[in-house]
Amino acid sequence: MNTNARIPFLATLAVAVLVVALLVVGRGGGSGPSASPSPSASSASSSASGSKSPVGSSSPSGSVALTKLSVGLGFIPSVQFAQFYLAQRAGYYRDAGLNVTFQNKIDPDLIALVGQGALDIGIADGTSIIPAVSQNIPVRYIATVYAQFPNVVYAKASSGIKTAADLRGRKLGTPGKYGSSWIMLQALLGSAGLKTSDVDIQLYPDFGQGAALQQGAVDAATGFVNNEPVQLQLSGTTATILRVDSIVPLPGNGLITSTDSLAAKHDALKGFVAATLRAENDIIADPQKGLDAAVAAVPDLGKDKATQMAILNATIETWQSDYTKVNGLGAIDRDAWTKSITFMSGLPDKPVARAVTVDELVSEELLAK
Repeated sequence: MNTNARIPFLATLAVAVLVVALLVVGRGGGSGPSASPSPSASSASSSASGSKSPVGSSSPSGSVALTKLSVGLGFIPSVQFAQFYLAQRAGYYRDAGLNVTFQNKIDPDLIALVGQGALDIGIADGTSIIPAVSQNIPVRYIATVYAQFPNVVYAKASSGIKTAADLRGRKLGTPGKYGSSWIMLQALLGSAGLKTSDVDIQLYPDFGQGAALQQGAVDAATGFVNNEPVQLQLSGTTATILRVDSIVPLPGNGLITSTDSLAAKHDALKGFVAATLRAENDIIADPQKGLDAAVAAVPDLGKDKATQMAILNATIETWQSDYTKVNGLGAIDRDAWTKSITFMSGLPDKPVARAVTVDELVSEELLAK
């Protein structure tokens, strides 16, 4: 993996029209821009069963048949998916009666494909799920992966930027005025009584804002706490990170499925969630297990293990919060979702098409009690 590549979780509200269009094509039809699948998995899509079958049911020959699940991860195979790679490598999915295959897609495509039933499970964050469900896309968020919202604003410590108020009049790089980073930025600035017009926004559609910051072309940039700031620190430059969690606790990336799959493959999905969270716990206890599994799945990651371990350690931090420490990994903070709905419903670009409730967005039935 190119360590300068952007984080694979790209929540892009600007392409919501694409999401709807893909769903209109019909169930099982259409897909977004293709990406290289994880080397640990087949690139073929698993079919979404229309009938509920028990996990590990016997085949006519008497052998145990594994339930197939197709899982969409983010765009770039990455150490940030270590828990999935470990659960596959350690046999946790197999032990749960599952035959899991991975695909790599961008966030909006994942939502569309999961909503169609072309993928059984995907990853997306709350700032994408809220608009999608408000447009009647039949998906549910079933387990939290990032208990802390990963999108941040960061700067060199030498810039003097220490708080959101310090961004007034400064140059800030971001890919565009859309998506999770743009929503986060509006919340962060609002906490200091600022609007986006109070900042000199510089657009980098090619996601080059990190390089622009390193070169001094901008004073601050949007990024992901387990990617660009980590690389900046590894280059020997101290970074200042401004987070939105204490301002508006936006729901981070988590596992999603369709309402149809939730009913038809309930037991298989529950087994997948439990196996994945088991692997997360393993990696928290011993990050080396996660790195080893990621390198086995994506050999290119082994070219710079020190950088990958730094990224993994930063990722592990995002899996946990005060809420999950009380309620367990994967727990869904309904209060945070309620606050996010209220905040996003008031944004000037109106990303939420209609009023939605938390019950329309999340399902906790697959999580261990």
